[in-house]
Amino acid sequence: MLTLIKNANVYAPEHLGKKDILIGNQQILAVEDNIAPHQTFAIWDAEGKTVTPGFIDQHVHIIGAGGKHGYASMTPEIMLGEFMSCGTTTVVGLLGTDGTARSVKTLYAKTKALTDEGMSAYMFTSYFSIDPVTITSSIQDDMVFIDKVLGCKIAISDERSSFPTAIELLRHLREVHVGGQISGKKGILHIHLGKMTSQIDVLLELVEKYEYPIENISPTHVGRTKPLFEQSLKFAKLGGMIDITTGGTKYTDPYKSVLYALEQGVSIDQLTFSSDGNAGLGKTDENGKLIGFTKAPIDLNLQQTTALIREGGLPISEAIKLVTSNPAKNLALKQKGHIKVGCDADLCCFDDEFNLTDVFAMGKQMMSDKTVVVKGNFEA
Repeated sequence: MLTLIKNANVYAPEHLGKKDILIGNQQILAVEDNIAPHQTFAIWDAEGKTVTPGFIDQHVHIIGAGGKHGYASMTPEIMLGEFMSCGTTTVVGLLGTDGTARSVKTLYAKTKALTDEGMSAYMFTSYFSIDPVTITSSIQDDMVFIDKVLGCKIAISDERSSFPTAIELLRHLREVHVGGQISGKKGILHIHLGKMTSQIDVLLELVEKYEYPIENISPTHVGRTKPLFEQSLKFAKLGGMIDITTGGTKYTDPYKSVLYALEQGVSIDQLTFSSDGNAGLGKTDENGKLIGFTKAPIDLNLQQTTALIREGGLPISEAIKLVTSNPAKNLALKQKGHIKVGCDADLCCFDDEFNLTDVFAMGKQMMSDKTVVVKGNFEA
């Protein structure tokens, strides 16, 4: 069955105005001013709705994280419905500090499970350490032989990192890049940034001293501290993509970081949001005593994008780039992040106050009138 979405106010992310969208076989088949209904079409009237591409979250702990306060502080796996409720139709899963109790093979299995349940899911191989944890014998082999692997995770400027040198990072980058060339992927080294004063010195060394292609280097958590963010803006001005985490530790509201970056002359096309969702967070009482644990939210990309529009005054067509076309570019997912013929039929629909009301993933309606209607196999 083909679905004809009528009367949509389309941001693709550029504003196209009122359009009809025909979707079928999980793809966008047509975007036109008026598409005549047919008896084979299911009609969905989007009158009064703003329709954008589905959101992409390139940093989520889909099999759980945490554990720094012992085994009982490890978070559980995330469920499909949680993604649908905040408009995330594409996710990249990864490991964090823990590459021992958390398995990269389990990460792959969860990535496949989410795909089977109806959304698009990918992963980064390895974790914080310079000594890689992979599914096959190497990072390069993971890139070549495992369809879901888009790159490799590592950490710098963090007391939990391996304090890698530029040469060690270059060896990782070589495996990611060559593996990507062989498999037809872009290949990126996704780099967790801690709060140490070393900041991104080593990344700038890779680009400026060793002339490594900046597009293969993908730093995240750049808004953790003000000095780190200031240095990251230099990386963006050199042509790099920097990822602002909407959850976790940050020196200010993420949407304010975006506005500041724009004031400093950074292009909106060099910025992305990701949630760091499902990480483990400790709960404390008024005296700072640890009293329990909770999961990091995954809906903050939606919240901060909305804040960019409502509080920051940024046009919808610019604000949504951080969660649609920009992460699609960073990950080289050509079929994602846009509303155009041939792209996957991932759509978010908003009311006139930019509240999320409906979500389509791979052509199937997953959320209707603010209620998730398709959930994972083990959700209540």
